[in-house]
Amino acid sequence: MSRKDYEIVIGLEVHAELSTKTKIFCSCPTQFGGEPNTHTCPICMAMPGTLPVLNEKVVEYAVKAGLATNCQISNNSKNDRKNYFYPDLPKSYQISQFDKPLCEHGYIEIEDENGNEKKIRLLRIHIEEDAGKLNHDDFTGESLVDLNRAGVPLIEMVSEPDLRSSYEVEQYLRKLKSILEYIEVSDCKMQEGSLRADVNVSVHKKDEPFGTRTEMKNMNSFRSITRAIEYEVERQIDLIEYGGKVEQETLRWDDVSGKTFSMRDKEDAQDYRYFPDPDLVAIKLSKEYIENIKQNLPELPESRKQRYLEEYKLSPKDAKIITSSKYLSDLFEGAIKICNNPKAVNNWIISDISRILNEMEIEPIEIPFDAKQLGKLVLLIDKGTISSSIGKKVLEELFKNPKDPEQIVKENGWVQISDEGAIKEVVEKILQNNPQSIADYKAGKDRALGFLVGQAMKETKGKANPQMLNQMFKESLK
Repeated sequence: MSRKDYEIVIGLEVHAELSTKTKIFCSCPTQFGGEPNTHTCPICMAMPGTLPVLNEKVVEYAVKAGLATNCQISNNSKNDRKNYFYPDLPKSYQISQFDKPLCEHGYIEIEDENGNEKKIRLLRIHIEEDAGKLNHDDFTGESLVDLNRAGVPLIEMVSEPDLRSSYEVEQYLRKLKSILEYIEVSDCKMQEGSLRADVNVSVHKKDEPFGTRTEMKNMNSFRSITRAIEYEVERQIDLIEYGGKVEQETLRWDDVSGKTFSMRDKEDAQDYRYFPDPDLVAIKLSKEYIENIKQNLPELPESRKQRYLEEYKLSPKDAKIITSSKYLSDLFEGAIKICNNPKAVNNWIISDISRILNEMEIEPIEIPFDAKQLGKLVLLIDKGTISSSIGKKVLEELFKNPKDPEQIVKENGWVQISDEGAIKEVVEKILQNNPQSIADYKAGKDRALGFLVGQAMKETKGKANPQMLNQMFKESLK
């Protein structure tokens, strides 16, 4: 049988670190980094006799996430102990939620490969504490425990097994990431582990029951997740085709070899021996509390996209790209306030800024310059101070060393040449050196004009006013 005879079934458990100032059950800071074990206290280090106190902001942020993803919010939920041993889990249990999560039965809409709308159901969103981190020393073979991350608040967003391809998974994750950014409950910095996913994959022959799933843990890169799914699907299909059996297990994805490796058998819920945490009271939420959060939700990606279509007349494609990231969207709106040129700002973000982000393999949150600097760059071009080609150089500098664009232009001597005498001198020189292009233009080959203008821009290192160049070449060629 071919791969087309199999259906792929994927479900995700996405963990997002919440952007609270303090941890979920103590007052230790949540900032990323810091010397090992400096953001800790007896509570998050699980010293005997310590008692947790729930951070109210964690509940608020979880409810926000639930409302933004169309979930039902529970008026009555609780915290449970999830028991398992792991070296970086100080208590040997994790405080999480089991049968009474804060949010249930939501959904997110994505586009599949054919551009059709598809609804991906969310089973639940619950709060829990993060574990610490093991730092492995490859030279000595030893591992050290850093508990700075222990107790950092998480929401876990569990999807139903509605995803059918790695493409749909990426669309779902990007949409979910965007929503969390917009409601400002997580910075979603995947490179720092603020957003990571456990990926459950199974395959089965069409019209047969779902197959046995495997789980790939703690993945924090869109590219790695896509590659891992594609590999695991092929591995499972090959196993079945050759008479083998897929085992329910937890896998580790190795990005270098491009393969999955077994870590341990996958536990079922009963293996965790859940029971209500006796040190924490139940979470009771009034209808007024939930409604107040709902009324104060920020503008979400879909409504902002619609507004851009109507207010700024962006194309659906451009509006989708810009609003896919809150950071790109905020950059767009902030720059417009400076230069009042939505079309130009849109073009810079869609083309050059997106290209550089891809080349540098960084996320929009890592853009080093602000909206004011981008707006000033557009203003310099609109005023004729610099040409568009010089604008590209200024943008490159903004990514390397962000500062006032006017200062960049002055320091590099990039002010546009708009002096008629200077430009005429360049035009005459280019015409003198390119008689064949003159003949081509007079023979009706309009591309020759573009070539001549390009030569002049090269001669002036991109500083000549392109409109003046075009006009003077046309007049001279008559």
